[in-house]
Amino acid sequence: MTKPVLQIVIGSTRPGRIGASVAHWFADLARADDRFEVEIVDLAEVGLPLLDEPNHPRLRTYLHEHTKNWSATVDRADAFVFVIPEYNYSLNAATKNAIDYLFHEWQYKPLGIISYGGVSGGLRAAQALKPIATALKMWPTPDTVIIPMAGQLRDENGAFTPTETITASADALLGELDKLTGALRPLRAEAAAARS
Repeated sequence: MTKPVLQIVIGSTRPGRIGASVAHWFADLARADDRFEVEIVDLAEVGLPLLDEPNHPRLRTYLHEHTKNWSATVDRADAFVFVIPEYNYSLNAATKNAIDYLFHEWQYKPLGIISYGGVSGGLRAAQALKPIATALKMWPTPDTVIIPMAGQLRDENGAFTPTETITASADALLGELDKLTGALRPLRAEAAAARS
């Protein structure tokens, strides 16, 4: 049996962002853990414009090539980790926009969240993302990796250097994602069969 696909989504598209270094650190951790096939999905590279599809995403009648490509990317995942910043007490626009493009592709897939920011570590962004995810039938893990003062946790080359607490939290997140991915597999299969 092939390993489930875990997509690590870099939510920030801002030049100079910290999220990419955090995502690459977590990807290395997940690959070493070896329970998932790991992919990094960078929203800056995906390059979605502000939602421009005329039809509701639940219809899956996409007109634009960028939406069809995004749909195929998200569809092949079995689980997600969103690496998100906190902007103005909430999640950033690029992350919300990318989520809003799709509907069925998210369903019955677990969602882990790694948030970062100043003193709060992006906690409010993580909390804002959870009800959005559940509305799309995603299953947020109860554990969130919170990274306060993230800008101070990079080395001279810009690589993210986590504390022991952050690493332990990320290990726990991988364990929860593994359990939920297996538990939700029948529901994902049923939903896929209903759509075909």
